[in-house]
Amino acid sequence: MNWQLVPQFAITGLLAGGPIALTALGLVLIFKSSYIFNFAQGQLLLMGALLTWWFAVEHGLPLWMAILLALFLSALLGLAIERLALRPMTGQPLLSIILMTLALSQVLQGLALLLFGATQRNFPQMFSAANPYRITTPFVYNDRPIVVILKQNLTWSFVVAVLGVLVIGAFFRFTKTGLAMRGTSEDHELAQSIGLSIHRIFGLSWALAGVVATVGGILLATSSGLDLSLSVVVLAAFPAVLLGGLESIPGTIVGGLLIGLSQGLVSASKVSIVRNAAEIMPYIVLLIVLVFRPEGLFGQKRIERI
Repeated sequence: MNWQLVPQFAITGLLAGGPIALTALGLVLIFKSSYIFNFAQGQLLLMGALLTWWFAVEHGLPLWMAILLALFLSALLGLAIERLALRPMTGQPLLSIILMTLALSQVLQGLALLLFGATQRNFPQMFSAANPYRITTPFVYNDRPIVVILKQNLTWSFVVAVLGVLVIGAFFRFTKTGLAMRGTSEDHELAQSIGLSIHRIFGLSWALAGVVATVGGILLATSSGLDLSLSVVVLAAFPAVLLGGLESIPGTIVGGLLIGLSQGLVSASKVSIVRNAAEIMPYIVLLIVLVFRPEGLFGQKRIERI
């Protein structure tokens, strides 16, 4: 372990966990309302970022307007997916519906390639790259305090991501629509019996997932650029959501931060010389946690009485 670099990589990893948590939130949104694990979330993220780039760069719109238009179209895309692909499968086995989301991921990936091509793009700059934040830590190396340097885009991406998770969490807990979505996930037939429109709730959950994915895609594209590989970030979000608990919104924050921290610490260690060590580490952390808590850190333990 290179101890001089540990504070830098640890804090950088924690900040990188913010967008991962936001991506995981999109998975939780679908699962909490419909009990479906959405394998197309990474492609929704990619399409949202590409639409923002297209409006801002190709059409010269102000970035704020490009973001609003991309959010609107992403919500419509989520609604269209629910209406055209998933609603006809109501009543079908759960595995068939999950496989449908896997097929949708490939369709959206191919659509992104067809419409936008596979070239690397520079995303419009949202934060200054010239003046990074500097934090003096209490740690000392060679009689000098260790200073952590943080890029503005990484810092503010973390802030926006955590605020987004908190807002969605408050929506589920304190609004009638959010409570209806939570109730629908527990028992679809019971929800219908008390007058809830489960199709409307499913459509709303997919629209919200599209909006959340777009915000996550924009935050990630500001840091790493924009190409078709952006959808791969969902591979880190899968262990994050399972780690925190499939039904827990606060768990997405904890899971995302733990995944980001583990990747940062691996990058600061000698293990980082192993190819793809940082990409493997989230799954190692996930396996260790699930051995002791199969439902995740904040997941619900369901007990069936016979």
